[in-house]
Amino acid sequence: MIKPASPFGFLLILACSFAGLSAARPAVAGTAAGTARIQDPASSAQRYGCLVCHADKRRAYQLGIHSDRGVQCHDCHGGNPTAFETPEAHGGDFKGSLGKLESLEVCSSCHTDPNQMRQYGLPADQIAELRTSRHGQLLLVEGNLDAPTCSDCHDPHTTLRPDDARSGVYPTNISATCARCHDDESLMAPYGIPTGQVAEHRHSAHGIALYEDQNFAAPTCIGCHGSHAALPPNVGEISNVCGRCHVNVRRAFDLGPHGQLEGGEAPLGCTDCHSNHDTERVATERIAQTCEGCHEAGGAETTLGAEVEQVLRRAESEMESAAEAVEELVRRGHEVSDERFRFRAALSEFRNLEMLQHTLDLQQMMDVERLIASASMDIRGKAEVSAEEKWEHKLFLIPIWFFALGIVFLAGYRLRRLRSETPDVEGTAGNGP
Repeated sequence: MIKPASPFGFLLILACSFAGLSAARPAVAGTAAGTARIQDPASSAQRYGCLVCHADKRRAYQLGIHSDRGVQCHDCHGGNPTAFETPEAHGGDFKGSLGKLESLEVCSSCHTDPNQMRQYGLPADQIAELRTSRHGQLLLVEGNLDAPTCSDCHDPHTTLRPDDARSGVYPTNISATCARCHDDESLMAPYGIPTGQVAEHRHSAHGIALYEDQNFAAPTCIGCHGSHAALPPNVGEISNVCGRCHVNVRRAFDLGPHGQLEGGEAPLGCTDCHSNHDTERVATERIAQTCEGCHEAGGAETTLGAEVEQVLRRAESEMESAAEAVEELVRRGHEVSDERFRFRAALSEFRNLEMLQHTLDLQQMMDVERLIASASMDIRGKAEVSAEEKWEHKLFLIPIWFFALGIVFLAGYRLRRLRSETPDVEGTAGNGP
């Protein structure tokens, strides 16, 4: 029989339980870790007065990177976070909703401090870069509030890492972020800036590579203009900007006449032939036509352009013939390892030829064209030999087919003879006694 517990024993057990809970509960008040995560526990609403009214902002904030780093409401907006009444909570250094200049000041309080940024691998010079940009000049020098501040590009509450696909500065989202201002005709009109560049970029060679092929090496707006130090490249800077990606093409361009213009003439940049936002490859059949955009038709320059076009046309034709020959050999069941190797070597030379056209060195281009033609001729020769062997096999089969048909004919003839010579057994039996 179990004896009921005494009142004293019950009180002792209860006291021990409370003592154990107190020992197990981590101490957060008054520590850096506790302060950094004051909004994380479910009980934080009992301590942090901002959440009484701004629960929606808290939900957005918890999705961002700042919530993981201990940044709190009052770090940016000021005020007294321990108060639950509006007058007291909004007292002291309360800033409320931040304007553009105030946002810049608040962000710079952390993001210009190398000691704070170093541990996260972040640069501390973005504000200094912003001051050199056209955006910064308008905002900070001229006081023009049309210009963007930090929070116009980076969500102030749900601030995400640049490599987060939800971020406004993720590679495939950057153009949409820029378009919020640069596609606004009423906003751009006073500055004489056209709209529609974002749509042009999406249909360009760069845009197709980025949005359709998901090639993040393709440039976005900031790839050419910069991000915090955003400025359009000067005419003399364009080949350097493009050359950051197109290194070999830039070297070839600098060796050619366009890259060596002197005497006060403005050097031609890549955009004169390839456009800027609507960047495209100049089709081979339009090279001479493109030259006529600057040079007089029939002149020495356009004649050279036409010759360059012809070299590339011939090289393209050789590559197409070689590719067809390899496919034909495959269909006929040949081993084509050597031919594929020769084709890849020819393709490398063709890429080199495409680069060399920027030098306008016709002799060097023709030397490379001959290498391509030689490889193509070898591959096509193998395919032609295979075709001849195929016809030889067919010719060899002709007498075999005649012989087979002859045997069939003779067998049929012999069978008819045997049937005609066989007596009618049934008829003979019917005529018996």
